[in-house]
Amino acid sequence: MNASAIRKVLWIYLLLLVPLAWFSAQYDGYAIDGDAVAYMDLADLIRGHNLHAAVNGYWHPLYPAFLAAAQTIFHTNRWNELGAYYAVNVFIFFLEVGSVLLLVHGLVSLRKRLAPAMESLLSFDLLSLFGLSLLVIATTRELSLDKVRTDSLLQALIFGGVGLLLEALASEGSVAFVYAGLMGLTLGFAYLTKSFAFLLALLCVATLVAFSVLFCKRRIPVALAQSVVALVLFGVVAGPYIAALSRQHHRFDFGDSGSLNYIWYVSGTEKMHLQQRMTDSFGSATVELKHPEQELMRTPGVYSYTQMQHGTYPPWFDPTYWNDHITAKFSLSRLMARDERNVVLIFRYLFNHPEPLILLLVLLLTCGRLNWRGRYAWPIVGLGILIWAIYSLVNVEERYVTAAYLLILIGLFGVFERRERYERASLIVPSAILLLFALLPLGAMARQAAENRRQLSIIGQVPAWRDAQIFGAAEGLQAMGLKPGDSIACIGMTACVNDFYWARAAGVRIVGEIYAPESKHLATQLDTMPYRQQALDALRSQGAKVIVGAFDPGEMNTNHPATEGWQRLGETRYYALRLSPKS
Repeated sequence: MNASAIRKVLWIYLLLLVPLAWFSAQYDGYAIDGDAVAYMDLADLIRGHNLHAAVNGYWHPLYPAFLAAAQTIFHTNRWNELGAYYAVNVFIFFLEVGSVLLLVHGLVSLRKRLAPAMESLLSFDLLSLFGLSLLVIATTRELSLDKVRTDSLLQALIFGGVGLLLEALASEGSVAFVYAGLMGLTLGFAYLTKSFAFLLALLCVATLVAFSVLFCKRRIPVALAQSVVALVLFGVVAGPYIAALSRQHHRFDFGDSGSLNYIWYVSGTEKMHLQQRMTDSFGSATVELKHPEQELMRTPGVYSYTQMQHGTYPPWFDPTYWNDHITAKFSLSRLMARDERNVVLIFRYLFNHPEPLILLLVLLLTCGRLNWRGRYAWPIVGLGILIWAIYSLVNVEERYVTAAYLLILIGLFGVFERRERYERASLIVPSAILLLFALLPLGAMARQAAENRRQLSIIGQVPAWRDAQIFGAAEGLQAMGLKPGDSIACIGMTACVNDFYWARAAGVRIVGEIYAPESKHLATQLDTMPYRQQALDALRSQGAKVIVGAFDPGEMNTNHPATEGWQRLGETRYYALRLSPKS
């Protein structure tokens, strides 16, 4: 297949992505969690110009700003907002497509500069097809379009920032300064997406200086000047938010999501409802809580969240508020124990994404070899390894390390060169294999969307995101007379922590909770709960009109006397008990 035909295939591939991405988003089912609700709550604040309240050390503002824009464009309410957010995710998906193309272009440009005589196995078009196919695979697995999360946007900006870094290294004169500045701007927006990008920006700037001097043969003052341009423009975008966070927390602060995850996953500190008296739950951290949750009762655990005025479920709206003044202490034994677990997760991730590794082996055995002498792929592969290593120190999740994996793979495939004795095969095999490799994920995306549509039609769930349990519970609360802005309480992990979008859909706020850590057999837990009536009275004193929990409907009977008076919300697993007279 000649270069012109491959270019046409690339254009056709890009055109096919448009209907397939939209079709996939239309029939991706409900997949909302506490992270998603926190972003939606922040979007409400941004749309209402309450920017001071939107300053949050755990969830950064760029993705909520996208959601706020969707609220305005589509004139959403709580009953139809998810459709608008899925449209945002489709838009972000095409930002990812553009950033992959920019990344590949930067790699090819640097290849032309540092290894002009290299007989590359994969052209820009073939390498682009490879990168886009990886993106489609990731989108159908861990970054699906039904996830109201920031990971896809962060990935788009990481690819864009690294691509601009490669362009800066490949260019000379004022053009290199322009690319360095654009890299700083892009990574600034990445920081506004997630605090992790602060570290990434520093790594990219260090890479720009070191690689420019060592391999691009630039003078040190020129390389340093480019880094200054990048840092200044990064600061223009990120600086105001860093200043707002630092002012809020009375210390220099660029975000606390990384430190909190270290505290939870490495130090072993209790994640929810931590109190100063709970020394056995501190792990290896030093805990001096500045404003813990108000503990109304110890047995059972009853907590009030009235001191925070924002968020559907305040404990997860801003974890940095409730966990302020927890300091991690380095513990080698705890870190090694966590890293052992992360190594297992890394291998699980690789086994779950075998296709590119198989393709790598096929190309090595048939017509290509890896050539690192040009060094042009070192920045992209090195940054991918560093990103993965940083996450591996704390918590490896597939959606976190996907960007790192794709950077490493694109860099690896970018250094393929032809083998002389397989010259004829090297002209035919790569294009044939890459074309097949690229089309299979497209087919899988279409098949999965079609199957989702079939399943949704069977259960009558239209639109796809209108989950019967969640929206049935919200409608049930409205039928009980609750109005937007009312205060309620919750009980149990399902209703309080795992899936509380029902409260946002109804427009109510959770101001208190009876802590019941076991999600199953809540009726039995309620029967055996000591001081149950006093716990309900405590929640009533906080202004909660009802308390909601997720029960097994089969257990709501006279065999469980404590369930008397609980009213089923529609045909769902959610039940509510009125705490105050109907207004």
